[in-house]
Amino acid sequence: MTTAPTTKPRDAMRLRELVFGAACAAAVRATARLGVADALDDTPLSAEDLAAAVKTDARALRRLLRALTCYGVFSEEPDGRFAHTDMSRQLREDDPQSLRWIALWCTEPWTWAAWPRLDEAVRTGDSVFEDLFGKEFFPYLHEDAEESAHVFNRAMTTSSVQSARDVAELLDLTGAAGVADIGGGQGHVLASLLEKYPGMRGTLLDLPGVVERADPRLRDGGALAARVDVVPGDCREAVPVEADVYIIKNILEWDDESTRRTLRNVIAAARPGARVVVIENLVDDSPSMRFTTAMDLMLLLNVGGAKHTRASMESRMREAGLVVGEVRPVNAYLHAFESVVPG
Repeated sequence: MTTAPTTKPRDAMRLRELVFGAACAAAVRATARLGVADALDDTPLSAEDLAAAVKTDARALRRLLRALTCYGVFSEEPDGRFAHTDMSRQLREDDPQSLRWIALWCTEPWTWAAWPRLDEAVRTGDSVFEDLFGKEFFPYLHEDAEESAHVFNRAMTTSSVQSARDVAELLDLTGAAGVADIGGGQGHVLASLLEKYPGMRGTLLDLPGVVERADPRLRDGGALAARVDVVPGDCREAVPVEADVYIIKNILEWDDESTRRTLRNVIAAARPGARVVVIENLVDDSPSMRFTTAMDLMLLLNVGGAKHTRASMESRMREAGLVVGEVRPVNAYLHAFESVVPG
């Protein structure tokens, strides 16, 4: 006779905590929207003082802070006052590593409608967004959800600015005369590379509505403007740019056909021997697995896309015709795939 394994109390409690994960996400969102982290400086404050600063009910705010201290977001002093932790400081607007806008983006109103449909997305392997909102994700965002679009833009800017420094530090572009940032958003990576290499020219390619908000350093009158070409366009349609090095960062997460078209367009534009550096979050071989796998599921829900494994990214690049070389970590959540265009 086989005896069923006994559930450990710790495992049962952990599962209970997981199914209340939405409460934790909502608490972080509420704190970010209320500006609690910004109101708290180096001196611990009581819930009453914080409530007065952010115009909330003191008893309710204490309950919110109590929930977050369980996760290391804020700490409670023996006298009942609340103090910052390394995590709570990252909810401040002025922190160099601020995650405030990322926290808001990951908990936007549409996410609460989409997550309960994850089982459907898993059954079909496709996005549920259009069925929920009547439009594909990006048209909905920019046409019907102005505030959410603003949050998205701020979150992407924050993430790009922070990772741009790491990318520029990692990449050695010595000897390259020109670098192109394909789907490069506002061009923060490109600006960081041009500052590192004063003799190099750069090109920023992205959608017209994106490049018109390019980093001020790249626009007319900016410190780097004389060395930059800003090209509006869709890299899935064409890449009308010739360069020694092409950077493709965090955009190959759409459906496989869009990824293939983008890579082939780069190869069609590039000279033989040109260097192509693909930079992506991975769902394996990474210390940020819980974050990247969650983002992977969000991509399934909203655009039908996916984060890559190391093997799948290398496979897509080789299928497109690139010669793949070294793969190196950029930071805790990004990897750089080196490749060249064959002769």
